[in-house]
Amino acid sequence: MSEPARFDRGHTDDLMTFLAASPSPYHAVANAAQRLEKAGFRQVAETDAWDGTSGGKYVLRGGAIVAWYVPEGAAPHTPYRIIGAHTDSPNLRVKPLPDAGAHGWRQVAVEIYGGPLLNSWLDRDLGLAGRLTLRDGTTRLVDVDRPLLRVPQLAIHLDRSVTAEGLKLDKQRHLQPVWGLGDTVRDGDLIAFLEEEAGLPSGEVTGWDLMVHSVEPPALLGRDRELVAGPRMDNLLSVHAAVAALAAVAGSGQDLPYIPVLAAFDHEENGSQSDTGADGPLLGDVLTRSVFARGGTYEDRARAFAGTVCLSSDTGHAVHPNYAERHDPTHHPRVNGGPILKVNVNNRYATDGSGRAIWAAACEKAGVPFQAFVSNNSMPCGTTIGPITAARHGIRTVDIGVAILSMHSARELCGVDDPHLLANALVAFLEG
Repeated sequence: MSEPARFDRGHTDDLMTFLAASPSPYHAVANAAQRLEKAGFRQVAETDAWDGTSGGKYVLRGGAIVAWYVPEGAAPHTPYRIIGAHTDSPNLRVKPLPDAGAHGWRQVAVEIYGGPLLNSWLDRDLGLAGRLTLRDGTTRLVDVDRPLLRVPQLAIHLDRSVTAEGLKLDKQRHLQPVWGLGDTVRDGDLIAFLEEEAGLPSGEVTGWDLMVHSVEPPALLGRDRELVAGPRMDNLLSVHAAVAALAAVAGSGQDLPYIPVLAAFDHEENGSQSDTGADGPLLGDVLTRSVFARGGTYEDRARAFAGTVCLSSDTGHAVHPNYAERHDPTHHPRVNGGPILKVNVNNRYATDGSGRAIWAAACEKAGVPFQAFVSNNSMPCGTTIGPITAARHGIRTVDIGVAILSMHSARELCGVDDPHLLANALVAFLEG
């Protein structure tokens, strides 16, 4: 029996590669699937009948992926160990009629997705990526990963109030990027450009899900290169760690007492209510079909779910040196201090005392330190897919993650050690 991989800083280098290659949820799940394929997983279609064979399998739906590994001899009532995460990040997304412009500038009409820090998108070189839907119903990924668009900020000479009152951005008027010059708005111009970029015939694209992204690559930062700056850490950092952990456990040759699962959902940043979101049926359907494919009954499903635990892995807030008063005075998670356990007694996070014990055992087994996060009582607390997963499926769920700065910025910041510490803790959790 071989030992599963234990991750080090090489994992963080690989995370940077994953972030750069995943400018949209569709790219993220495609990259996750490619990595799982190399680990021996195979894709199964939701429209096909499933068999109960052992091994690694995964389902792709839009910007979501659910992958699981069935050990040899797993019973129909074998519980699951799930790592939940999300693939989407706040950004600017292209509208149905994308071609706009004024005063000699050609622009792209965008809508605000989720809750981005709007100022972080100003004066950045932006690319365009996402999914194109073709006339025959198939899809094609596209990624223009070069300086294509820019949201130009107004010069201070034309708005002196910025100094006294701070920057105020109107989401409709001030966030529309420019991408060229011209006095006439030409309908279909952007899509025709993307068809050419993707090597498609003119008029082939009939639908699109497109978003902008910063083309600046992830980078190590600081005097001792102990920090990582990059896009979409919330929450591709967790997706990447979960893929690595699942592949490691599946290839370890161990006699696993649980069925390890990765569930990476789309649309967490706007409420999770979609067919690919955590509040949709995808996870429950996959787990149920897996039970039935192994000859199980509804009773077996109930037994499996009763013994299942989910780690909802999402980024959290490291203590900010310039805004320490915004944090709870006794809970100051630090970068490179290990992953965080997220607690909120009003169920914005799903963690309770028994969940804490499960997480503590996994970290102890992995030799990984962990920290606790709780919000300042005077500040509203964010939420995750954790409470949704617990309520929808009746599954014990624990909220954890990695502490970062600049959450929801076009470019976020974490410690170089925390990603591989998280991955090692996830391996221990999946091993049971």
